[in-house]
Amino acid sequence: MTAYESFATVYDLFMDNVPYKTWADNLTALLARHGICRGLVADLGCGTGAMTRELAARGFDMTGIDGSCDMLGVAMEQPADGILYLCQDLREMELYGTMAAMVSVCDTMNYLTSEEDLRRVFSLVNNYLDPGGIFVFDMNTPYKYASVLRDQTFAENRAEGSFIWENEYDKERRLNYYGLTLFLRREDGAYDKYEEEHVQRAYRPEEVKEALREAGMLFVECLDADTLGELREDSQRMYIVARENGKTKG
Repeated sequence: MTAYESFATVYDLFMDNVPYKTWADNLTALLARHGICRGLVADLGCGTGAMTRELAARGFDMTGIDGSCDMLGVAMEQPADGILYLCQDLREMELYGTMAAMVSVCDTMNYLTSEEDLRRVFSLVNNYLDPGGIFVFDMNTPYKYASVLRDQTFAENRAEGSFIWENEYDKERRLNYYGLTLFLRREDGAYDKYEEEHVQRAYRPEEVKEALREAGMLFVECLDADTLGELREDSQRMYIVARENGKTKG
């Protein structure tokens, strides 16, 4: 089953603990730090559009891109605020023009499980950014996969449904497997069962930096995503900032 197919309808329900407003404030601050205060911005792996809408409310002209049409279907049920949504695989991304900036949150880049795919997406980002444009994205760190998630099982029960998340981390290959079982309540009170598997890869900062270089982008900085300060050994999520390279301003 395609990732986020059955989960799409209840994604926002089970992700209501994600501090999108705080994350949007942090992204806005990072973009402003590098000279981007307005203009066209693409949200890569936008899902149901929560971050896309937050950034649109802060004055950016947003495009949301995601490979799950089911997730985008949920996004398009919300007030649009002029947002353009595109259902595209990020590895084959095609845009109508260039963007002042691109952002990506909720570990979208960790879903690129090969360095080749990571370089491919970075190359496309470089191609579709304005001269000197900025790319800000987050990633779960190797520390989080190995020490926090590791071989844990998580479960949650809501009136609308329940989920069981079984996590398995292959430390040698640095691949993290999420086995997700959903029980979604029907109108008649019975429950339908769905199963999905998600796979992510843990990347070290130096590997990401090298992939950006090979894709033609300029690495700018790597930060702890919660504090926007220096990355620590126990940081669970990191922000990486990169700049477009190769185009000449007109």
